[in-house]
Amino acid sequence: MKVFDQYGAACPQAPYPAGSIYFNKPEKLSEDCLCLNVWTGAKKANEKRPVMVWIHGGALTRGSGANPIYDGAALAAKGVVLVTINYRLGPLGYFAHPALSAESKHSASGNYGVLDQIAALKWVQRNIAAFGGDPDRVTIFGESAGSWSVCALVATPLAKGLFHRAIGESGGVFAPMQFLKEKKFGSSSAEDGGKSFAKALAVDDGPDALKQLRAKSYEEIIEAFDKQRAATWARGTVDGWVFPEEINSIFAAGKQNKVPVIVGSNADEGTSLVAPGLIPKSAEAFKTYLKGRFGSLMNDYLQIYPVNSDADVRDAYLHSFRDETFTWQMRTWARMSAKSQTKAWLYFFSQAPPRPDKNIYGAYHAAEIAYAFDNLHLTSLKPEKSDIDVAKTMSDFWVNFAATGNPNRKGLPAWNTYDEKSEPFMEFGSSIKEGKSLLKKECDFYDKWFASRRANP
Repeated sequence: MKVFDQYGAACPQAPYPAGSIYFNKPEKLSEDCLCLNVWTGAKKANEKRPVMVWIHGGALTRGSGANPIYDGAALAAKGVVLVTINYRLGPLGYFAHPALSAESKHSASGNYGVLDQIAALKWVQRNIAAFGGDPDRVTIFGESAGSWSVCALVATPLAKGLFHRAIGESGGVFAPMQFLKEKKFGSSSAEDGGKSFAKALAVDDGPDALKQLRAKSYEEIIEAFDKQRAATWARGTVDGWVFPEEINSIFAAGKQNKVPVIVGSNADEGTSLVAPGLIPKSAEAFKTYLKGRFGSLMNDYLQIYPVNSDADVRDAYLHSFRDETFTWQMRTWARMSAKSQTKAWLYFFSQAPPRPDKNIYGAYHAAEIAYAFDNLHLTSLKPEKSDIDVAKTMSDFWVNFAATGNPNRKGLPAWNTYDEKSEPFMEFGSSIKEGKSLLKKECDFYDKWFASRRANP
């Protein structure tokens, strides 16, 4: 086991654009990137503190466990051992190809980033006691693609027994997935996507394809990938091994790893993710887009997201993007967990960080991370009392959950487990309170739409 006193290299990736809200200073990149970081306040190895393992976001194409906002000192001071990890990204982490499948004893390829996360959890099981951690109380948590990853780890049989609770922040994998060898739901197979990407690297389809691919530098691979952003292998591939079935099907059958979960999303997820150029300029153009996307369900959509003039388009687009991509995913996760007699707690983060442009971004995608880590002091923000209250309460809930499997304790607002009848959720905003039936009409619409997609694979 190598131990260092500074962060290791990040996995190869292209940086966010300089103007992005998510831009960070460039990190050292290397294919030798599978490292992790540990924070602990334990004085002795036998303290058996609860362990929290953070999986970073970044669309499975960017990020690392060394982002300053993931500093684990504040959570460690609350009594946990905090671990952040790296995993392979983009084409280095999720690339499938027939030649790779052929050389695998499982006849599978892709999902390498998931396998890296599993390897990190096995490391935690073997070693975390030396840092005062309890290997029998491991909580995995992550945001965005990190939450996709948490969802995937809850689903895959390969991670059974490696963790005991899970927290998903703004990311689930309950929409139709890509399959390794089959074209389904309007998507090419993962292997066909891999062959197309190989062609972009000037690699032919012959018997020495793997040799040619492995001769490419990571710089060449990432450059080609960055030019072909549509060619992603995100959220995992149904390969018969890591994922024997779609994650939705695994949960529907109650075959997931039965661990309690906290899951939720933010009020303004789309403000930082949707490029303005993607939003149609007029109500007429928007309705044409809706007809192509939702077909006979377009009128149902417009009942929930009304568009009576050009001025209504932006809100309708952003709200429906939020609900399709995040709110519905997290409700589905809570609902499927409850149906399999697994406790789930649902939340909604509506606190707009005190940025100068808060009126534009609101409670944007990833805004909750600094609060959950109780790390507002590490940002450039000037927190108000409500921000400090949300950060303290949210991080306390997260730590209580890691310690006991239940976020509740005396002195905090009562947070009821999710059930489909009353649909409770905790709102983290200007006030911290429990609500009922979060965006119900919106999520019910996406229940209907995703069911229609699955009926016509």
